[in-house]
Amino acid sequence: MTQRRVVVTGLGCVSPVGNTVAASWDNLLAGRSGIATITQFDATDFAAQIAGEVKDFDVARFLPVKEARHMARFIHLGIAAADEAVADAGLPTGDALSEAQAVRIGCNIGSGIGGLPTIEDTQTVYLERGPRRISPFFVPSSIINMVSGHVSIRFGFRGPNLAVTTACTSGLHAIGLSARMIEHGDVDVMLAGGAESTVSPLGIGGFASAKALSVRNDDPQTASRPWDRDRDGFVLGEGSGVLVLEEYEHARARGAKVYAELVGFGMSADAFHMTAPDVEGPRLSMANALHDAGINPGDVQYLNAHGTSTPLGDLNETKAIKAAFGDVARSLVVNSTKSMTGHLLGGAGGIECVFTVLAVREQKSPPTTNIFNQDPECDLDYCANTARDMKIDIALKNNFGFGGTNGSVVFKRI
Repeated sequence: MTQRRVVVTGLGCVSPVGNTVAASWDNLLAGRSGIATITQFDATDFAAQIAGEVKDFDVARFLPVKEARHMARFIHLGIAAADEAVADAGLPTGDALSEAQAVRIGCNIGSGIGGLPTIEDTQTVYLERGPRRISPFFVPSSIINMVSGHVSIRFGFRGPNLAVTTACTSGLHAIGLSARMIEHGDVDVMLAGGAESTVSPLGIGGFASAKALSVRNDDPQTASRPWDRDRDGFVLGEGSGVLVLEEYEHARARGAKVYAELVGFGMSADAFHMTAPDVEGPRLSMANALHDAGINPGDVQYLNAHGTSTPLGDLNETKAIKAAFGDVARSLVVNSTKSMTGHLLGGAGGIECVFTVLAVREQKSPPTTNIFNQDPECDLDYCANTARDMKIDIALKNNFGFGGTNGSVVFKRI
């Protein structure tokens, strides 16, 4: 059977730098940070008091307020991103869908942690008011697969309905695995990506206790500084990114616009440590993605890195890129949009794949901001501080997660 091709026909994004794809992209290119002092709870007593929060988000634009109360915030953000992606792709929905169409469109929108703030709030209700006051909506409001569930119901998509949960690789794995489903003929269209909203006492407190977060509280906008010598940890972010992936001939037949082609997907495990990174796992993930795409390392011009701004992680990824790309690593333009959005955990792969696709489409690399003193051990071209017009025929995107789980996808200009 001829290999079915997978293209991107729609994009949706809610992020700390904008509540739409266009706003997010414009702010990224301008180097504007979405990181500020936490407003969702009083973080005064916490070591880390900053985050990349989604601002001015009105859930009533997408859902009746009464209905929205029965969903955790990560679901709100995922629905909003999916709405934009579906509209952007011009997909038929609801009554406009035939039965034959409906069963060929699926949803796979993952999350790393899901409704953690809702779980925290419910625990407080239980302790203060007893078990009878636990909401009957508690479980469906907080479990991870409910973004996909609500989106499928919302639009009438009756194909596969699932969610990937692989820590900070969740969104990327959801996209790569969805592409495989299209390639193998299971579906013609998938909504794929990630959503996360864990700016909460346990979310911030847990990562802060692990010494993973930046404590540059007096200067939030420069706190996330990937590959800078003085980086001191990542900044937690929230949001959602969703791609519409579609079989190429199916997209052509309905006259859909095409942003890029997804040509490669690779996965691997470090098999090393539950939180500490290892070079071989990321190297293998990138190598697997390049092999799947049938391309050589020298064919890639741009790499949107995991680039979290942790001392160990950034150095490890740099070493892995060198190991995967060899002599051509220094000709790559590498960037981390987390310098402006913070780290969205399971949502990171979603928004960052949106940004990678736009980099290919617009032939521009966003900057990695806040590189004031580049770490001499991190010695690649990280597109420091200023966006760059450049030729991007092929781009690679990385995400890595706790448990030693790795994923890489390759997008091609079309």
